[in-house]
Amino acid sequence: MTTRRLHIGCEFVHRATMDTPSVVQVRPRSDQPVTLIEERWSTEPEQSRRSYTDLYGNDCQRLVIPEGRSAFRYDAVAEVPDAVEDADEDAPELFAQDLPDDVLVYTLPSRYVVPDVLAAEAWVLFSKLPRGYTRVRAICDHVHQHLRFQYGSTTSLSTAADVYASGYGVCRDFTHLAITFCRALSIPARYVFGYLPEIEVDGPPVVPDFAAWMEVWLGDRWWTFDPRNNARRKGRVLIGRGRDASDVAMLTTFGAPVLESMTVRAEEVR
Repeated sequence: MTTRRLHIGCEFVHRATMDTPSVVQVRPRSDQPVTLIEERWSTEPEQSRRSYTDLYGNDCQRLVIPEGRSAFRYDAVAEVPDAVEDADEDAPELFAQDLPDDVLVYTLPSRYVVPDVLAAEAWVLFSKLPRGYTRVRAICDHVHQHLRFQYGSTTSLSTAADVYASGYGVCRDFTHLAITFCRALSIPARYVFGYLPEIEVDGPPVVPDFAAWMEVWLGDRWWTFDPRNNARRKGRVLIGRGRDASDVAMLTTFGAPVLESMTVRAEEVR
């Protein structure tokens, strides 16, 4: 299989009034067809960090944001398959009694995903559609058409129900809403986020940012769906998986430092 080479990474700049313990999730997961050619971590001022793996298998870094102004950077060069993600129009839904034990948790409500709140709406919209891959695709189509992408339209408190009512959101909100509809129909769905370069994408260039999408259990495996872009894409580099965004925050601080800036890099190396 041919590959493409990407430059990925990010920088967080903070100003803190006291030392602040933090957890960072920015490094790609190892269980995906992505090869890290090189990577580099740096902090200003220099500080120590250590890694651990969380409940969902995500690579996390623990560090302390020091008092004053500081920066944390991650840079990497990665090789990814020169192909869009897999698809199978015939992939079937399983009934709840046939789901693997470790998949059941992704049918339940979570912090931002509220299938119990939107269950009636989900059944009105999607219960009569043929079960399987095409029904999940119909959910993505509906979310993509219903929501309008707008920065600043939601907050860290906004649930999928809030987003559905307002009609606005960012990629995490598109994903939370699509996951909510899936779980309301007992279709296991989980939240994922990572780097997503603009490879072979029509339209004006966009400012690089972390991207969110979802994985849905159909048949005997997880399948990738992207309700925000509503298209199969090349170059996805997955960082974290979880029930929703609360499980896979790129930065968790045990305090309140001021985030002065955040920049993300996800581009093809030519």
